[in-house]
Amino acid sequence: MTRRVLMFVTAVAVMTAIAVLAPVVRAQRGGPVGLAQGLQGAYAGLKSNLTQAAEIVPEAGYGLKPSTMQEVRTYSQVIGHVADAQFGQCSGALGTPNPGQGNSLEAPGKSRADVIKGLADSFTLCDKAFEALTDQNASEMIPNGRGGQTARAVALLGVIAHGNEMYGVSTVYQRAQNIVPPSTAARGRGRGGRGN
Repeated sequence: MTRRVLMFVTAVAVMTAIAVLAPVVRAQRGGPVGLAQGLQGAYAGLKSNLTQAAEIVPEAGYGLKPSTMQEVRTYSQVIGHVADAQFGQCSGALGTPNPGQGNSLEAPGKSRADVIKGLADSFTLCDKAFEALTDQNASEMIPNGRGGQTARAVALLGVIAHGNEMYGVSTVYQRAQNIVPPSTAARGRGRGGRGN
């Protein structure tokens, strides 16, 4: 029963993501958008936003915490967390060993350059996973890393969902440093349409 509910909720989430993103992808490429193409388009947007978010903050900002709460990550740890997660998620989707295993980019003391390189490397791995996704293999069951199985598209939707969540978190750190987040700058507007 719980598995059916989880599969139903996951299917609704995937279909909602595609419904939201389909007009954007269709406008860019023309024509109907399938499951794989919709997820690939969402991933491309995520990759652009997170790459720019990592690059836009200077070295000094990488140690910033927007709170005095001990459990709050530094900016470096937020971006490093994304890279670590993507290494795990995308290697799982590809059925390959995790190349980041044993080298946490979220660990304290990582330099800005190390974190940016790690994020880029995690995107290189994820590029392969998303390029391999087709409408035909989207429902193929793959190991989920927790002893069960999940559909390939669901695993890759997890990359997008988690990445977008963490991108949203990163914008708080950017705003705290008077930096306009990349997604806002790209739209040429911000609060009240002023571009900030």
